[in-house]
Amino acid sequence: MHDFRRRPKDLEPENAQGLEDLFEEVPVLGQIYHLRWEATMIFDLALDRKEAAERLQEWIADARQSGLDWEPFIGMLENHWDGILAYFDEGRSSGPVEGINTKVRVITRRAYGICNVSTLWTRLLLDVNWAAKKVGRTIDGIRQLAGHIQSHFAGCYT
Repeated sequence: MHDFRRRPKDLEPENAQGLEDLFEEVPVLGQIYHLRWEATMIFDLALDRKEAAERLQEWIADARQSGLDWEPFIGMLENHWDGILAYFDEGRSSGPVEGINTKVRVITRRAYGICNVSTLWTRLLLDVNWAAKKVGRTIDGIRQLAGHIQSHFAGCYT
């Protein structure tokens, strides 16, 4: 199953052959696999918003012609079309921010009972690993950085 999730170019020849053998037995898996990587290649190779939009429209047509139920995914693409195409303006995603948000949610659940906001900020910095990169490993440095970040965001949270 691990090979099914790997990029085709990263597969060893024997693993690629194993996948092709699987796809002969279960052709639907082959369709899903190839359509998935075609979509991924659009995000890897499209140079600008216009080219991406054209290639995504072609991919949507191919997905609909495949006979598989891609409509929930296609609907999501169409509902978020402008936001998805915004990726091609600068090639940045919100992945890092979403990862930090998830980590913050986990920390706040684990930190139940912490009443001091500066302690929570310190815990966040330790878990996100910014402390070692920004101020070294001293607690005083971590507290200073936490205070700086807290003062910067003071008007943003309640």
